[in-house]
Amino acid sequence: MAASKFVAAASLTHCRPFTCAAASADAASPYGSRLAPHPPDLIKWVKREGGFVHQAVKISRDATGFGLFASQPIPKGSQLIALPDHIPLKFASGGDGAAPSVLANLARHVPEELWAMKLGLKLLQERAQFGSFWWPYISNLPEAYSVPIFFPGEDIKNLQYAPLLHQVNKRCRFLLEFEQLVKHVLDGVETSSSDHPFGGQAVDASSLGWAMSAVSSRAFRLHGGGSHGDIDIPMMLPLIDMCNHSFNPNARIVQEQGGNDDMLINVVAETAIEEDDPLVINYGCLNNDLFLLDYGFVVPSNPYDCIELRFDGALLDAASTAAGVSSPSFSSPAPWQKEILSQLKLDGEAPVLKVTIGGQEPVEGRLLAAVRVMLTSDREMVEKHDLSTLMSLSSDSDAPLGTATEVAALRTVLALCVIALGHFPTKMMEDELLLKKGVSSATSELAIQFRIQKKALIIDAMRDLTKRVQLLLSKSKDMASPPQE
Repeated sequence: MAASKFVAAASLTHCRPFTCAAASADAASPYGSRLAPHPPDLIKWVKREGGFVHQAVKISRDATGFGLFASQPIPKGSQLIALPDHIPLKFASGGDGAAPSVLANLARHVPEELWAMKLGLKLLQERAQFGSFWWPYISNLPEAYSVPIFFPGEDIKNLQYAPLLHQVNKRCRFLLEFEQLVKHVLDGVETSSSDHPFGGQAVDASSLGWAMSAVSSRAFRLHGGGSHGDIDIPMMLPLIDMCNHSFNPNARIVQEQGGNDDMLINVVAETAIEEDDPLVINYGCLNNDLFLLDYGFVVPSNPYDCIELRFDGALLDAASTAAGVSSPSFSSPAPWQKEILSQLKLDGEAPVLKVTIGGQEPVEGRLLAAVRVMLTSDREMVEKHDLSTLMSLSSDSDAPLGTATEVAALRTVLALCVIALGHFPTKMMEDELLLKKGVSSATSELAIQFRIQKKALIIDAMRDLTKRVQLLLSKSKDMASPPQE
């Protein structure tokens, strides 16, 4: 008994304290230092632990921070990195004894949408533990993250976009509430006890935020393998997670089943990679809200970016009136129109009222179909078409419910765009001038870049819709003109 007490006490004197620079105003620089001043060589560690790293893969730093680069040309199809099953950092939720009960109990209070916090708890545990297997990896993690939960209050306001502000505030509230829960749970655990998940250290909102950001910006949801079958399990992939993002990647992640049901995680060259090229993978077809929230950057001209609106009858009536449509009736649809709105999940039980403008199409199909249907009284004409046709904006001259209805619908959506643009306190030219003059911090720059991209996509959607209206009117005018003698 005396010996075991000594071991526990000795381990507590070898804990790594949670010093989180991410709580400071300077935390949002994506080019900051590693967690340890002189971290171990991550490539050597992966190789030593049974992984594979192509001889031409190197860790280097450029204007965007640390990443993986090719030190010489790499042929297409080459294996770049391979990690055996024991190297990824995962959270075991219990049952197999891999996760301490205190940690598992804390994890049960994390909502599924914030899954990164569950794995973040495991990351904090390993960060605190002296002699952790994953310390060579953790020590290479960034000391700070550029996600909005660490923005100064003024720069959160400077995002100027209500849906993102809602998500940022929601995450901040969660961290503050979760901090109190963690303190309450840990109050019942002796700091000298081996049951304490963080080696006796207190955990605050700053360290929790650092851990959640580390996971959200670096973890992948991959097949668990073994007893987990095809379940997607969040895991942090040492070295692999240093690949940066591109919608035109030159590498991709491939999973292979190994012996003893172990999963081998590979990165393979999708294309030939030239010397000094970065190794890039596709993080997903995400909008800029998610890129900024989870990764701390904004993608210029992101083809998957969009703005969110709420499908609201009063708002659409106002937009139609502003567009010159006489007697719009979005607030009082006819029973047959309500039936179609229900099919579009815009009315009835459990409606999904969030609609979007921008992205792959200038206007979301559900919104387009709803506006088309609500601006016509010709039920028979509507019933000639299926929903997919009513939701489609397939060509510049398509008008499934007639030219007049189509022009009114597109003008209504254009007015919605104008309203959305008017919700931003600053104009796009003013934002661009601010960037040109230079801003005081990286967080300010990110906030301005974000709102510029949102405004740009609205303007692009307006140009597209305006062109369609002009073509429809031109076509209608040509058809109405008498033939020339």
